[in-house]
Amino acid sequence: MENRDILISGGGIAGATLAHWLRRYGFRPTVVERAAAPRSGGYAVDIRGTAREVVERMNLVQEVRRARIPGRGMAFINEAGKSVANMSAETFGPSGGPVAEWALLRTDLARILHESVPDDVEHIYDDTVTEVRQHRDGVVVEFERGESRRFDLLVGADGVHSTVRRLAFGPEERYVRDLGSYIALHSVVTDAPLDGWQLMYTVPGGAGRSGRTAALRPLVQPGRAVAGYFFRAPGLLYDRRDITTQKNILARHFADVGWEVPDMLAQLHDADDFYFDRVEQVRAKSWSNERAVLVGDSGFCASPMSGIGTSLALVGAYLLAGELFRAGGNHRAAYPAYEQGMRQFADRAQEFARTSGDGGLLPDTPKQMWLRNQSVRVLPFLPRRLVGRGLEKVADTVVLDDYTDATPR
Repeated sequence: MENRDILISGGGIAGATLAHWLRRYGFRPTVVERAAAPRSGGYAVDIRGTAREVVERMNLVQEVRRARIPGRGMAFINEAGKSVANMSAETFGPSGGPVAEWALLRTDLARILHESVPDDVEHIYDDTVTEVRQHRDGVVVEFERGESRRFDLLVGADGVHSTVRRLAFGPEERYVRDLGSYIALHSVVTDAPLDGWQLMYTVPGGAGRSGRTAALRPLVQPGRAVAGYFFRAPGLLYDRRDITTQKNILARHFADVGWEVPDMLAQLHDADDFYFDRVEQVRAKSWSNERAVLVGDSGFCASPMSGIGTSLALVGAYLLAGELFRAGGNHRAAYPAYEQGMRQFADRAQEFARTSGDGGLLPDTPKQMWLRNQSVRVLPFLPRRLVGRGLEKVADTVVLDDYTDATPR
């Protein structure tokens, strides 16, 4: 088997899953991660459809089940905290709605996946790729801190703002599409009566402002929740690594919002698990260029609001590793097969995210918010195939091959 030495840039969901499968198939992956340790982050992620089968084949179902966040559903509330419309988890199929049966903290899923990677896989922390030189027989990679090294193949699993994609494929603006809104998340201590419900408080737009939504999603620990914020703000300028400025932007946009938001914002500046970004898609005509290849958000992010990104990452990593194994490490055969197997799933997920828009979280007028609430109220009376807006069908796009039965060429 050829091309055994593979550098994976990014140790998150896609990177850890890929490292697990590559090592199982006899490759020698190395993972480089900009963070100084496995990343933390208090926000929740969902595992849907075929991605559950990936977890099953990794023998991680029990670990994932133990880490799941219990949830009764999603409730839209008024300023007094009273529900005006709600979506029970029972309304949807196991993958179909905004409330997934397999939901857990990203921190916990990343830990579970990281612990599944064999100990002999090298991890390089607090470093990143700064230069890529591709040759006929390998890839020479320069690091910010470490010495340059040669690998057979290079994988970008480093997110929407992928360094590998920029270095090996071209500038970010060629691939990233702005969907027109922002999302922010951090964990909080709260005495809000959540009772297992994800609470959504929306302020409709008006007087030159767009609609905004603040949310609380309960965590396993009593009295703790993930605070979420969704808003539009054209023309925001900030450094992606300047967390203080991002927190100030968020506080400014929600300073006049009631309900539990003042208490949420009071905990914002001490939050060490803060996440803030534009709602974006990554669209690339090809996910490979010579010996470099993209997986997860770096190649096909649908939207952080879509609820399908983690599943895309898990399935994409599984397919990439499997096709490399089936091809005996021949990337010229494996990369096109990986794209062929994954492209329809990625396209469907991105179309779902585009057509779903902001999910009713950013209504421009009180009337739009009223219509959203009315739509939610009728959901229990609709056929299930309509209730999930097609997400369950999207999540089951791929039929997984069993690569362990493959004979490497």
